[in-house]
Amino acid sequence: MDTFETKNGVVQGFRASAEVVAALGIPYAAPPFGVNRFREPFPARAWTGVRDCTAFGPIAPQSAQLPGAPVWSPDDEDILTVNIWTPAPEGGRLPVLVWIHGGAYTFGSSAQPDFDGTALARAGLVVVTLNYRLGFEGFGHVPAAEATAYPDNRGLLDQVAALRWVRENIAAFGGDPGNVTVAGQSSGAASVACLMVMDRARGLFHRAIAHSAASPCYTLEIAAATTREIAAAAGCPATAEGLTSATPEALVIASDWVVEDYRRDPASGSRHYDPALYAPVLDCAVLPTDPLTGMAAGATQGVDLLVCHTMEEYWLLDAVGSSAKITTDEQLALFAEDFHLPEGLVAGYRAAMPHAPVLDIYLAVFGDLLFSEYSNRLVELHAQAGGRAFLSRFDRRRTGPNGVVRAWHCADIPFAFGNLDSDCLAFLIGGAPTSADYGLARRMVRAWADFATTGNPGWPSVNNSTAEAKIWSTDDDPAEDKAAAIRALWANADFPVLYP
Repeated sequence: MDTFETKNGVVQGFRASAEVVAALGIPYAAPPFGVNRFREPFPARAWTGVRDCTAFGPIAPQSAQLPGAPVWSPDDEDILTVNIWTPAPEGGRLPVLVWIHGGAYTFGSSAQPDFDGTALARAGLVVVTLNYRLGFEGFGHVPAAEATAYPDNRGLLDQVAALRWVRENIAAFGGDPGNVTVAGQSSGAASVACLMVMDRARGLFHRAIAHSAASPCYTLEIAAATTREIAAAAGCPATAEGLTSATPEALVIASDWVVEDYRRDPASGSRHYDPALYAPVLDCAVLPTDPLTGMAAGATQGVDLLVCHTMEEYWLLDAVGSSAKITTDEQLALFAEDFHLPEGLVAGYRAAMPHAPVLDIYLAVFGDLLFSEYSNRLVELHAQAGGRAFLSRFDRRRTGPNGVVRAWHCADIPFAFGNLDSDCLAFLIGGAPTSADYGLARRMVRAWADFATTGNPGWPSVNNSTAEAKIWSTDDDPAEDKAAAIRALWANADFPVLYP
């Protein structure tokens, strides 16, 4: 049967494979525009008849055009939708995995080809992916006399609304609302960490997977300063009235202009290197504390946590041209100063990478600053507070006609989803997959499925003093974990890093 009855009406799906039925573009909340703009998500309207759900819904406002994914049009408004893949459409109580995509809180969507849920559904999961508000629409600060009128962290509130929709509707798709794992990568993983410490999300999921979690949260002061920059670029007052009068398209364009100004100005501070205008805001209402502080206080100990990071995170950002080129000692010293890095940290990287060019040292430090070290601290603090946590590192490389494809940011996700065959992913994984790649994908899919089912991915959990990691590699005998020596260099670095 390819139809499903949700609380709002019947949806028509399709056969994604012989064993799996998919239903795409199901609204979980009302369009967040017009009178709903910059507000908490409102319930989706009910419909009569059977709603065709055989194609992805529109994506959130953004300027990105990603391979194999839809692009945003200013006419698109019904953006708050979920997609479901299920192997048990006629009953069953299967574990549920809810996926939150990354993209620096600014771009991306659930329709990217690496997020197809068919392989994970074949492994015994009901898979849910979702869109949420991005950029200023989702994470921009809107000044208001009453904070509840235009809350901060609207993208996180959308994610909470999607999780509530899952709790109320997933049984119709064969899923168990009492066994939900929320998963994400990059800003999606950081969103997962935020959800773990948010009161509004408590009880909506039972396990969490965070791949390459991005570290920064912003204070209200930083968020308000960003709003003033965006408003100036958009030509409107930095007020609720001024911002609501600016179209979503105008704020996307204004954000791009502000980003470009930072890129062009080496003296503009930490945002010069890879401008990230938006992040979760520590606002005392939706997100009162950053994830690391909340974890240390024991706020997350009832949720099992699986963390992964890649061994060469930031090389991808350099390869796609989104990061500043740092090639001289003077530039590297300014980078360390702009991020207030501990004295001796860069020298320690030089000692660990004695023959590396300056650019590689910069990429290694920046990748660890934003992703790897933060990921390790999430695991350790969760375990120290009494939670069950597991750590893994992705260390798969490949040499092809265009050089070495590194174990870089995002390369682990096609393997964890079991999606290696799309031509759109060839750059990310280095060409057509090999038999060893397929074997690695099977192992990673199995680990996610086992963790979502039982809370155990297949290797020992982290105790409260050490973080022994599973190494994902195509080698029969993976190299030893190379992270320990580098991690010692971060012992005196304060996290979370709040910047700019």
